Amino acid sequence: MMKTTWITFLMAGLAVTASHAQQPTQPNVVLIIADDLGVGDVGCYGSKMIRTPNVDRLAAEGLRATDAHSIGSVCTPSRYGMLTGRYYHRYPYSWNGESLIEADRPTIASVFRDNGYATAYFGKVHTGWGERSKERKHRQDIDWNSELPRGVLEMGFDTYFGTPFTHNEPPFVFVEDRHVVGVDPEDPISILMGEAAKESGVTPYNWGVSIGGKAAHAARPVDQIDILVTERAVNYINENGGNKPFFMNLALVAPHVPVAPSKAFKGRTKLGRYGDFVEQMDWCVGQVLDALEAQGLSDNTIVIFTSDNGAIYHSKEHQSGHRSNLDWLGQKTDAWEGGLRVPFIMRWPGEIDAGQTNDQLISLMDIPQTVWSAAGVAVPEGAGPDSLNQLALLTGKTDHSERKELLMIGITGQALRSGDWVYIPKSGSQGVTTDPRMSWAMQLAELGLSNSDFDAEGKLKADAPKAQLYNLRTDPRQSTNVIREHPEVAAKLAKRFIEVKKR
Repeated sequence: MMKTTWITFLMAGLAVTASHAQQPTQPNVVLIIADDLGVGDVGCYGSKMIRTPNVDRLAAEGLRATDAHSIGSVCTPSRYGMLTGRYYHRYPYSWNGESLIEADRPTIASVFRDNGYATAYFGKVHTGWGERSKERKHRQDIDWNSELPRGVLEMGFDTYFGTPFTHNEPPFVFVEDRHVVGVDPEDPISILMGEAAKESGVTPYNWGVSIGGKAAHAARPVDQIDILVTERAVNYINENGGNKPFFMNLALVAPHVPVAPSKAFKGRTKLGRYGDFVEQMDWCVGQVLDALEAQGLSDNTIVIFTSDNGAIYHSKEHQSGHRSNLDWLGQKTDAWEGGLRVPFIMRWPGEIDAGQTNDQLISLMDIPQTVWSAAGVAVPEGAGPDSLNQLALLTGKTDHSERKELLMIGITGQALRSGDWVYIPKSGSQGVTTDPRMSWAMQLAELGLSNSDFDAEGKLKADAPKAQLYNLRTDPRQSTNVIREHPEVAAKLAKRFIEVKKR
């Protein structure tokens, strides 16, 4: 009797063990976001002058999307969309540096954390700090010398290390969780703007200057930002990998200005600092992939690589023949394709076949619902209201996108994508490319791109239509405005544009 009982107990135990072994483990999720990286900057999308072997490796081992779009052609709206799965124009105020994401707003990270995931954010964050007020003076009203107000951790992340805004904006420091790294009470940080900035003797950027805080500023050398941030991300993988599933957001600053590759990467390319900076970015991606492999986590980790928006053109690189946005019309800040079409690569071994290419419409705003579905987590009501679950498309279970339309934001106007059509209710790029006031940026004629509304000198024609309509299937380069040929389509999309924008 005792023998039978012992055997029965042993067999039952083995059955339980086998059952557990057969149960799938929730995947880790790593989201890597480059800053102002165009599709033409990446080898697997066609770059001939910049080598990106690690990003290319991701594409070879997973899926490369060719019709992926940001919701905004600058960083803040794009990152807001990825974090919340929500259109940026739903935010009811004009942003003035405050934390855009309300404390009770579900985010990609908070949903994971509520479902037992560890969560970490490394790198650039550009969604603000602290509370909104009418009197607030952007980042000047933040005390960078003490515990910081509501920010990254309140978005659902357990830990944070990175730059609190873009790296060409003050305070030019690293923040770890809630404190500036290297802050010294005897040498406080102050941010000056306007006339005060001019009188400081320090060359101001658009958002002013950061004075004091010598040790804090020294702790964030501009040519080491991504390298140090990636080191933290790798350490996180090494220390936390395998303990429980994790979601990690790695937001690199390359190749956003200031273009500042480290000494080890200078001279890598014929394109100079820009090409070198992109190759350094690719090296950072490789460090993360190597860490996952070393910890035995590659097979159970979803890795997504993308950029927050299209590239801004630099004249030296452009004259060398490099096309950061390939032949797409426009650049960063624009609501034309060049400002919004981005690289998107997703690797998930065993679920996504290697070497896939997908040409269906995907928005970066779809990332939250897609990875939540992949992880099988419980999603609270109201989370990611504008995000669509594209898992079936990306894993090859369907060849049709869940997304049929997308509102996209330039800095002076918007565009509505609907199927193959793009409707823009005003003339021009909705950004710097056709705005003579933006003389610092390359204009349309300089880019060597053509659009039927503009003459060879890049000036708007007197008889140009007041609005724009393009069919990306027949005219992917948006060379010809066909709004007069398709008034019924334009009228339908104009009405829909108003409906979507009212959200």
